[in-house]
Order: sequence, then C-alpha cells, then structure tokens
Amino acid sequence: MTMHPTRRQLGGFALAFGASGARLWSAPSAIDAALREAVARHKIPTMVATAGNAHGVTYTGTFGMRDSASGMAAAADSIFSIASMTKAVTSAAAMQLVERGKMTLDEPASKHLPELSKVQVLEGFDAAGKPMLRPPKKAVTLRHLLTHTSGFAYDTWHEAMFKLTSAGVDGTYILAFDPGTKWQYSMSTLWAGRVVEAVSGQNLEQYLQANILGPLGMKDTTFILPKEKFDRLVSRYQRQPDGALTEVPRTMPAPPPSYRGDGGLFSTAPDYLKFTQMFLRHGGVEGSERILAAKTVAQMSANGTGHIAAGRLKTQRPAQSSDVDLHPGHDDRYTLGFLMNPDAYTGGRSAGSLGWAGINNTYYWIDPRRGVCAVIMMHFLPFADKEAVGLLGDFERAVYASIT
Repeated sequence: MTMHPTRRQLGGFALAFGASGARLWSAPSAIDAALREAVARHKIPTMVATAGNAHGVTYTGTFGMRDSASGMAAAADSIFSIASMTKAVTSAAAMQLVERGKMTLDEPASKHLPELSKVQVLEGFDAAGKPMLRPPKKAVTLRHLLTHTSGFAYDTWHEAMFKLTSAGVDGTYILAFDPGTKWQYSMSTLWAGRVVEAVSGQNLEQYLQANILGPLGMKDTTFILPKEKFDRLVSRYQRQPDGALTEVPRTMPAPPPSYRGDGGLFSTAPDYLKFTQMFLRHGGVEGSERILAAKTVAQMSANGTGHIAAGRLKTQRPAQSSDVDLHPGHDDRYTLGFLMNPDAYTGGRSAGSLGWAGINNTYYWIDPRRGVCAVIMMHFLPFADKEAVGLLGDFERAVYASIT
C-alpha cells in the first residue's frame, strides 16, 4: 500500500482557499491516516483519491496495486475506466452549444436527430408477453436528456426494460414512460452526445478534446486509450457471491466503434478533478479561458427535476450493480448533468452539492458552498457496492474534517 504526498504541503498542512477566498487549512496526513485504515477495513485492492478547491489541489493519495501480477503500486496518474462520469462532460458539451445558440434545451431533440421521432412508450405487456407500445405524449428534448427524464431507461435498473431486453427485444427507441413525467437513470446522455455530434459536425472525441478536455489540461482523458499509456491502466475486479474480489486480467482496450456520451472515457483522478474545479470557478479555468458561462454553470447546478426525486435505483443485474441510494433518507434531485442533494450530508457535502459516479465505483462531488471538490476512483463491480460506498463516505468525512 503506497501513498503519495499532497502538493503544496506546508509543514504537514496544505494551504487552500475557499470559493470566497477565505483561507482553509487541510491536514493531508489526517486524510491519509483515515484512508489507510478505511482501505484495509473495506478490503479495496486499488484506490486513488484527490481533493481540491477553485485554486488548486489540497490532497492526493494512492493505495494498493495497479495489478497483482506486477505488484506495481498505484500512482496518482493511474488510469481508470470512468464510465458514467463521462455523462457530466457530455452534458457540459451540450450546454456549450446551447450557449452558442446552436440548439435550445426545449426544442424537440429530433430536430437534430430525426431518429428520435421513432420513439415509442412501453405501456406494459399483453397476455402473451408481447410489449404494448404507443406514441409519447410529448417530444423528447435536450432538457429531458440531460435530466434523465426522457423516458429512456437502462435495463440494469428498470424492471420492465429488463423484461423487454431479456426477451430479445431491441429497446433502442423504447421509452419506459412519457418524457418529463419521471426520473430514471438511462442512456439519455448517449443521445445528448449524438446531438452534440450532429450540431457540431465533429465526433464526440474530437469535440470534447477541442472544447473541454484540451482547454482544461485533461491530457489523460480520452475515449481511445493510447498503447503507450496501457501500463498505467489498473486492473478491474468482480465481487463474487462469497464476497471475494476476483481480478479481471488487464487487456488493451480496443478503440470504440463510436463514442457514447453516457460512458466510455478513460481518465485519472487528477484529470477529472480539473473538470470539477471548473465548476467551482464558475465555468472558467486558471487564466483567462472560459469553458462555460457563469450563468450556464448556475443552470447546471440548479434543480432540474422539480418535485421529482432522483438517485434511487433498484437493480435487475446484481453482479453489475447493487441497489443504489447514495443519500439514504433524503430525496435528491437531478440537474442538467448532475445528481444534486438538496439536504446536506452529515459530516460531509453541503446542501446543493453536485456529484455522480461511474459503474466501476468511481465517484466525485462538487460543493460550491464550501468551495470543495473531490474524486475517488476504485475499479470493481458491482456499482454501489457497500464497501465502495463505505470508503467514499470515509473519504468524504475525512476531507471535511480537515477543513476549518
């Protein structure tokens, strides 16, 4: 188990500044101690965590091995498959194009993707088990796609869609409900990514590199893992019925045939922290460049689902995901890109914080009120595994305990 010291360390403490410029003091040694104990207690094979504020990095720690065969220690620049952490990046890309007047949030998305005019709503199943379909009552919009209120649903967390796809039915153009009426985690951001491609005339990799990843200096974030960076890719593990984690041999990922706005990026914890810091800077980067307008960041930070709760999911595929409820006892909401908690976490993030995750148990949060952002990356299934969520909570509490 190895740890890398935080940057800008001053006599055991790291100097930081809050969103308002007030001085904060972070004790990285205390976070290290908490994580060292937590990683051992939760039996996590590999983990990289980093935290920061609008002005810099306040903590970075690495634990465990890249893979068991080599015994090579994990490093700050270890590469993970971040899966659905891609969604927020795609959402930011879509909102850039809204800013630029290339599209709007509330026009039919089929204006740019005619295939979305094909969607049908699943009403249920007849006595023979055949799906009953009807036209939706309203058109799918970009707003629906970014808030996951479009009606699309991953079969991993939706019983009717699981029944549909298990019967061999193609669910590409099938909605689980009418747009705007419910929240359901979904491939909505896949469609948002295709809208970005259609409107910009670039594929999603090209657009993100030119407009978000490149300007933010996220040099290790891409849909296409270069061969020369394969040595930094960490092993993934699978939880077994007996509770053990079995390592999946590392193999070079093939370039994807297309780019999915809902998943597929590779990244590092420090890279993704740069993306979260951009939201603490109200859309800007260090220097004069701006990724998003401040008003767009405000839009992406606000409740986008109204009275409709978000974030709770019941799994249909236990090997892929556990049941999901990251804020038990509270009703969260979804914004134009993030899960948002209207109520504070005890000992952790403030009300109005933004966050989400990737299926391999990579997580992040952005706390505008306290001026804190953080990323923690593990690499195993199922998602929302109790030990992974436990470690996330330990990290979060350690970060906030180190701030005064």
